[in-house]
Amino acid sequence: MDKLIISPSPHIHSGDSIERNMYGVLIALVPAFLVSLWCFGLGALIVTAVSVLACVGTEFLIQRFLFKREATIGDGSAVLTGVLLAFNLPSNLPFWIIIIGAVVAIGIGKMSFGGLGNNIFNPALVGRVFLLISFPAQMTTWPLAGEFPMTYLDAETGATTLSLLHFDGDFASFGTSAIGLTGGSIGEISEIALLIGFIYLLFRKIITWHIPVSVIGTVALFTTVMWLLMPHLGGDAATAARLYFPLTHLTSGGLMLGAVFMATDYVTSPMSRSGMIVYGVGIGIITVLIRCYGAYPEGMSFAILIMNALTPLVNTYFKPKHFGGK
Repeated sequence: MDKLIISPSPHIHSGDSIERNMYGVLIALVPAFLVSLWCFGLGALIVTAVSVLACVGTEFLIQRFLFKREATIGDGSAVLTGVLLAFNLPSNLPFWIIIIGAVVAIGIGKMSFGGLGNNIFNPALVGRVFLLISFPAQMTTWPLAGEFPMTYLDAETGATTLSLLHFDGDFASFGTSAIGLTGGSIGEISEIALLIGFIYLLFRKIITWHIPVSVIGTVALFTTVMWLLMPHLGGDAATAARLYFPLTHLTSGGLMLGAVFMATDYVTSPMSRSGMIVYGVGIGIITVLIRCYGAYPEGMSFAILIMNALTPLVNTYFKPKHFGGK
């Protein structure tokens, strides 16, 4: 006689799993990682390896010795946090600073809330912003892409496109920036490689288009309107052309990395598709405001964390349709 087994929902499974999604995202990050190796060489490899090992080690130690439970580092979430944290760091960052960022990302950004599925902020961005505030000089010193591929700490440094734009300098063309031949964080320098990863994620149905497209579309629309209107509103035409040129914003900084791989985090983003669009629009607006008027040249990390905090409010007003509902 068969036994009646009572278990919680869901009772019908789609074959999806945490491991499948986490390792799927890691695969999507491979093109960007290969570009970073080509541009930054040994530095990119060292920073990524240290970040991943530190994140995995921190999660293992917290689960085993603080939570007193079996470690779940095999699900890929700690590895993904380590890679995303590394992708938001310069390739010449000292290893001890990377370890601090990893401990903050996992220990504070993730495990202090109870672990995977309970965190309210993206852990990698928590670590990145903590390091940016704590070590501003080291976090804003960028090696020149492609100049010294086999060096780590001693590479010649330069400014990013957004830094030059923000402080009235001559910046690289958007074509050069899109390919990845400019300074910047390890994983943000090639928009083309990140778009390849985006297409892969859509093909595998790991994410939907709503958040990335709403973020990128909002930045494009906002900067285009400002670029066209500023000279007619009494603003300086040269400043408007430099500060608001849409293609510069779209192909520089962490916009593509944040929109595709950070803002789409399942735990910290809204559940409904309409909520995702509102969330993405908010990220796009805040990003442009910080880039153009804030103290930091880049605003993507801060924008995502701010909207992470507003996600429960977005979920309250934009609820997913219940099963069987119209």
